[in-house]
Amino acid sequence: MTDKKSMKETGLQETKDPFKEGMDRRVFLQKTTKMVGVAVGASLVSSLTGGLPVSAVSSTSVMNSNGSKPDLVFPVISDVHIQSSNNFNLDKFVSTLEQLNQAVPEQDAFVVVGDLTDNGYTVEYDKFFTAYNARKQTQAVSMFAIGNHDYWNGLSVANAQKLYLDKSGMESIYYHRVIKGYHFIVLGTEDGLTEGTFSVSQIGWLAERLKEANADDPHKPIFVFHHQPIKGTIYGSEWGFSKNRDLFYDTLKAYPQVISFSGHTHYPLDDPRIIHQKDFTSIGTSTGAYLWLDSGRIQGEVPEGADVLNQALIVEVHNNKVIIKRRDIHNNDWTGEPFELNYPAKKNKFKYTEDRDKKAPFFTNEALISIVHDKTAASGLAVMFTQAKDDLLVHDYKISAIDVETGKVEKELLAFSEFYKDPIPNPLTLPINGLKSNTFYEMKVHAIDAFGNESQNFLKVMGKTSQGPAITLSKDSLNGINDKVDVVVENVRVPNGDWVGLYEVSENPGNTTASIWWMYTKVTDGTYKFTYDPKNNLYPARYKEGGAYKFVYFYGSGYDAVAETRFTVVSK
Repeated sequence: MTDKKSMKETGLQETKDPFKEGMDRRVFLQKTTKMVGVAVGASLVSSLTGGLPVSAVSSTSVMNSNGSKPDLVFPVISDVHIQSSNNFNLDKFVSTLEQLNQAVPEQDAFVVVGDLTDNGYTVEYDKFFTAYNARKQTQAVSMFAIGNHDYWNGLSVANAQKLYLDKSGMESIYYHRVIKGYHFIVLGTEDGLTEGTFSVSQIGWLAERLKEANADDPHKPIFVFHHQPIKGTIYGSEWGFSKNRDLFYDTLKAYPQVISFSGHTHYPLDDPRIIHQKDFTSIGTSTGAYLWLDSGRIQGEVPEGADVLNQALIVEVHNNKVIIKRRDIHNNDWTGEPFELNYPAKKNKFKYTEDRDKKAPFFTNEALISIVHDKTAASGLAVMFTQAKDDLLVHDYKISAIDVETGKVEKELLAFSEFYKDPIPNPLTLPINGLKSNTFYEMKVHAIDAFGNESQNFLKVMGKTSQGPAITLSKDSLNGINDKVDVVVENVRVPNGDWVGLYEVSENPGNTTASIWWMYTKVTDGTYKFTYDPKNNLYPARYKEGGAYKFVYFYGSGYDAVAETRFTVVSK
């Protein structure tokens, strides 16, 4: 683990060989002040042939507050999603409670911002509170918000709310507490809609509580908790509510001292946009169950390994500031620098604004890029490269596949930097699919940070896709509907859900047209061999004498056809 103090004093980041060492999230997220690399990154002379070892950096850091004891301290978690069918999320919840008790042995409150359960079942509530009650600190005030998943038990809205209140012990789905002179306002989504519903009546109640808190002490922060975020605020707030959104926002707008905590999105705390300041402060609370991310990246919204993520916030309140620490429960460490909010709150002094980052990421002069040959296929290439640097967070990479012969961009894709992993992969390997076979491509990679700033320099490398698959039959005319045929498919990639299907020549494979017969590929040395036997047809009525048929080879589990061959069935 890199020593933070020495880095801050020198203004430099320790230089390491990224092709030998992994990078944990704290190192990856730390600010880099030494700007290097203004030209195109270098390519490896000899492309690498496989994955490289990545070592994790594992240690527990101590984050203090300059030795001063806070006036108030409380953890905030959300989206625990306890399930009735298994204890996977329950085990994570237990780890969360135990780790937070170690990190914060003297809590004044403990807040869960909705989705305690996955379906709102009684058994799920019982699991949650059995674990919680056995580990809660007796002096801490427990506060729970109801989330949309807590309604998904088949009960009426009223009965789902009653079950939640009976199990949680809360007096209402929205309520107000004062703890050591600080106001806590907990709101409740009013039905099971994913988007969430906060009525005019509840927002009116919120306005009265805010007025009361402000009258009590206008210089103190006011803590507001609600499951779904307000659209147009934090990272992931596209998943927020629309109904009465402006009324809700404008009600909070009058009080810059508000800190609004929301859950629901499952977006990670590592992204700097998880906190937002404009008229007040909003912050997301991540998840205790599984990761979710923004759409449009090749890894998908729920990437591989997403169920590992488990995060929490620890809030410390001092007489002139609030410090919010981000905790990786799954990694037993902190992630990123704490957020520090100064009080009394003044809008013109807010530093976590949506326009706060104008610096683009960059690749250093030492950055490398290569084609990974053993991942080369007829329809795709894999690139491996050194991750870029940024003052806050490299969020994405834009990969352009340029056909060398035509000079045209064949494919342009976005990919996550995989900042959500521990350790963050460095180098990063990304598959680029949907290309033409037997074609030379220039692969160009730009880095994009969390605020959309794109690197001026880039990495590039040349690669060629392999010859496409070819299907050969032992005969192209079968004698009757029981005749067999040997099939050889050459130039085949290692299976990734690939398959071969049989169709009538006139049919277009797709969701509305099922294959007469199909089989997953089993590849040896780039070749797939099998014997087709009509007795295994799933739809024998469509296989007739006198018919014309085709074997179609598909990449992946969909209908990406990359090769086909035809035959006929003649009468015996």
